[in-house]
Amino acid sequence: MTDAARKPDRILLVLLGVIGLLVVVALAVVFSRGDPEPLDEASPAGVVQRYSTAVIDGDLATAETYLTDSARTICRGSYFGEPRPARVVLVSTSERDQSATVRVSIVNSSQDGPFGPSEYESEDIFSLVKADGDWKISQAPYQLMACTGTQVKP
Repeated sequence: MTDAARKPDRILLVLLGVIGLLVVVALAVVFSRGDPEPLDEASPAGVVQRYSTAVIDGDLATAETYLTDSARTICRGSYFGEPRPARVVLVSTSERDQSATVRVSIVNSSQDGPFGPSEYESEDIFSLVKADGDWKISQAPYQLMACTGTQVKP
């Protein structure tokens, strides 16, 4: 073979090697990201983050510790027919002296469906109040209600 015929083969091999290296680096970055950084637990967003994590993990006893007393009494039980959200993404926070609003995007996923797995998301808000110096959730989106199954008094 002539040198001219070998040169394009070398360039092609180098290009394929670079592409392969980029794919390996991209996969390493994606799989090494881990869990999101915990937000300050004294902030409204930090309270919502911990509460949402507890609900998604099924730890309803811990989740209820982030609720106000009145939020616990209006609880109508868990939504057992619906799957728990796959993830909750912080959109914005509006903090005032004694109250706060945390807007989140709630992502649900389903393995069933005519075309296979699917995801859908919706935005909703958490309402928080300051109680004894700590932020507590006074109202949570229905998809993230943390109830241990207690019945509401009629």
